[in-house]
Amino acid sequence: MSFGFLFLVIVMSWIYFITKKRKLMKKREKFFEQNGGILMTQQLSLNGGTMESSKLFSAQELKAATNNYREDCILGKGGYGTVYKGLLKDGREVAIKKSKVADQTQVEQFINEVVILTQINHRNVVKLLGCCLETEVPLLVYEVISNGTLFEHIHRYKGMTSWLTWANCIRLAAEAADALMYLHSAASIPIIHRDVKSTNILLDDNYTTKISDFGASRLVPMDQTQVTTLVQGTLGYLDPQYFHTSQLTEKSDVYSFGVVLVELLTKEKPLCSERKMEERNLATYFIVSMKEDRLMEILDPQLVREASEEQLVTMAKLVKKCLNIKGEDRPSMKEVALELEGLKKQNKHPWAEQKYEETTGLIGQHDLYPVPSNGDPGSKELSRHNPTQMDIVTEMNNPR
Repeated sequence: MSFGFLFLVIVMSWIYFITKKRKLMKKREKFFEQNGGILMTQQLSLNGGTMESSKLFSAQELKAATNNYREDCILGKGGYGTVYKGLLKDGREVAIKKSKVADQTQVEQFINEVVILTQINHRNVVKLLGCCLETEVPLLVYEVISNGTLFEHIHRYKGMTSWLTWANCIRLAAEAADALMYLHSAASIPIIHRDVKSTNILLDDNYTTKISDFGASRLVPMDQTQVTTLVQGTLGYLDPQYFHTSQLTEKSDVYSFGVVLVELLTKEKPLCSERKMEERNLATYFIVSMKEDRLMEILDPQLVREASEEQLVTMAKLVKKCLNIKGEDRPSMKEVALELEGLKKQNKHPWAEQKYEETTGLIGQHDLYPVPSNGDPGSKELSRHNPTQMDIVTEMNNPR
């Protein structure tokens, strides 16, 4: 009697666990399909990548790595969702990007980022370690970049002497330009980043540049020089020609990178409503100041002290070319990278190779992927048919 009862309990338990396992497998299959797993496999195949080129993590693996996504594991939050710091079983620290909601736009950006990053192998681009498709929202797993964003470093210490010396500014700019040049001309399929800005330039333990966030990026077929897309980018950095025509080219990245260079030179935000009307758009104000021979007045005083006038003027002329309204008149990223490399070699100050190890503790890991501040409104999908946005961009690029 007792043996029969025990046998029945064992059988019932076995049936329960088998049923539960099947339900879990079906749920994971549903999430895999919902999160674009099939589409991603197709896209990777079309573009010469494979699922093996980026590891598929299990939901359980990432849950364990983040202590069930505990609050104290959060590295940062943004419009896209939350980034957690995780520790894998093999001892590697990772950054896990978790979307807020599972909508079609998020899924498309997720797939796009995976497809793009499987094409890239560059020391100045954030490395994608893998993804997880078994959960309600897709998860991306990256290497941890511990020293925050360039935006944070530029604007937190405005008006103070900081580690952003002339030598370090040139080095960071040259590294970022080299990465963008690689995307445009050396990747297996040319890539346009489409959202180049200082919050998408991260700094690692050694203050080395790492370009990040490829959700908005576009692969460009070899036989094309431009693609027609829904306008997407960040006001202040957005190429005005792309905004008005929806024609995306690699020169759109060049314009945005020019704005980042102006940020480095002036330590000012690209858009700021607190400044005078004629100074609100930094790119426009910079060009006007050059025309009126007031360049030295708007540059960061620390850089004016450290660099020669010749170096600053050379850099400013390069920026001016990048910010040309007509894309065809802008230099290529290769030309920009070569000119910055030349400036770096010119720099023979005793502090040129100085390492700012003492600043390691200034920016904590909570600065990684921060919520965009008022000066950086974050990525917005912009429609050229929206009259309000049209007015903003028109005013930005046509100074009175």
